[in-house]
Amino acid sequence: MQDFLFYFKQGWQHILSFNAIDHLLFILALSAIYLMKDWKQVLVLITAFTIGHSATLVLSVYNVLKVNVSWVEFLIPCTIIITALFNLLQKNYQANRLKLNYLFALFFGLVHGLGYANTIKFMLAKSQTIAFPLFSFNVGLEVGQLIVVIIILLVSFFLVNKIGLQQKWWVRVLSTVSFLVALTIAIQRMPTTSI
Repeated sequence: MQDFLFYFKQGWQHILSFNAIDHLLFILALSAIYLMKDWKQVLVLITAFTIGHSATLVLSVYNVLKVNVSWVEFLIPCTIIITALFNLLQKNYQANRLKLNYLFALFFGLVHGLGYANTIKFMLAKSQTIAFPLFSFNVGLEVGQLIVVIIILLVSFFLVNKIGLQQKWWVRVLSTVSFLVALTIAIQRMPTTSI
């Protein structure tokens, strides 16, 4: 139980800390186009992201996949930029018309997973298998992501459904903020070496 709590906490903190600004921005951009009534679609998106994240964690820990860390750190804000631009270019925010978001969540989860691989490698004991720590970490990650998404959906419910703000303005504000912050991070992390 102590091991579960340790890795659960790591997953939880991976999303709910100031150091996780890129992760938080990605979830913000990904869920910006959804309203409370779309909660099932958002749950699938977040789970797809976690699956992608887990896949590259496993591949990286077992040294199957090796990518230059500076490129991974640069690509993470690029995933936010692409997601935010996709939101800004949409004219219809009907959840059933946004199937591409599932691919974004899964594929970009792969990129984000690479960013955490070295940290989890360091935490694993030499003799320890990755299955239980990864499961515990992902439960913590998923719970943290759900908390962030619930907050976003509750704020959108209040602003769009109760106050009457047009959904397109809500999406534009969240996506623009995500885009600008991610662009700033990407510029700061521009790699100087090859992949």
